[in-house]
Amino acid sequence: MLTKRASLKLATAFAALMIAGTAQAAEKLRLLTWADYVPKDVVEQFTKETGIEVEITLSNNEEMISKLRATQGAGFDLAQPSQDRISGPQAEFGIYKPLDLSKLKSDLFIASMLEATKKNTTVDGKVYGVPHIWGTDGLVVNTKAAPKVADYNDLCDQALAGKTSFRAKRPALIAFAFANGMDPFAAYGDAKAYTAMMEKVGAKLAECKKSVKFFWDGKDQLLNALRSGEVVAAMAWDTGGWKLNSESADIKFIAPKSGALGWVDTFAIPAKGRNDDAAYKWINFNMRPEIAAKVAASAGNFTASNGADKLMQGKLKDQFAESFPKAAIDNIKWYPAVPAGLEEIEGKILDRLKAGS
Repeated sequence: MLTKRASLKLATAFAALMIAGTAQAAEKLRLLTWADYVPKDVVEQFTKETGIEVEITLSNNEEMISKLRATQGAGFDLAQPSQDRISGPQAEFGIYKPLDLSKLKSDLFIASMLEATKKNTTVDGKVYGVPHIWGTDGLVVNTKAAPKVADYNDLCDQALAGKTSFRAKRPALIAFAFANGMDPFAAYGDAKAYTAMMEKVGAKLAECKKSVKFFWDGKDQLLNALRSGEVVAAMAWDTGGWKLNSESADIKFIAPKSGALGWVDTFAIPAKGRNDDAAYKWINFNMRPEIAAKVAASAGNFTASNGADKLMQGKLKDQFAESFPKAAIDNIKWYPAVPAGLEEIEGKILDRLKAGS
């Protein structure tokens, strides 16, 4: 039989093991992010430096909101929604927690982008997001096969019937609104006016559907179609255009006449995340210029890291300069925060479009 002292020592040792085991189990970061934002070497370096393992789930804006809404913000410790998809879902569903800005190294961020993103992700005086990767939606065009494509409406040209593509997602609604002389962002505050505008855009896209090869979904699907010539022009991200341009000089990313659509993907902490400390460590680690340059090279886009651009390879710099002369940069339409309820309006239009009615 154990003595009282031996029993106490055994209990103490068991408690210590339980605490150690719990601490060890907690040292995991569950990350909800985009493809190409987590290069293997970056993850390995983070784990080596911190001892924290990274569990990666790849997603997109719609899925991030859906997953976090279904769990009331549980299941992940860090997410990367676009800045325009934070304040609306937060006000409606409460899926994020306010950031503790004192735990972030603000000098690692481009100051103007940090302040703008903080402003765009503020709800009730609290900040919910900081910037990471930024880029644009525009046109990826085989300039030899489709030399006249210069704006979104050109994807509907019957001369290119069966050889164009776009995603049946909200960016297409926004893009075609601008291309047809409307300003969807100015109508964000008026649900009735926005609904009427989206109905017009939906009618345009329904007509345009006759010309498209398919509504692309996965990135690889579109890139392979452009490589093979099955598709010669599409609405897509700049990163895809620049990747293909590295393989074929004829394929270029073009900023449309009506304006490219600018986005910023952020870092945001889910409401019921279990490891905030690991989340802040990951954010600060990723914003270090030498790390951000690696992520930018993987993603094919630029980052909000102060100084990372100086470490980028020359090819991407050259591609950016060709796609975005000053006038094109000045014409970028940056996504503002999406008010609650707007995506429901858009969803009905997109559902009809995909259904063919």
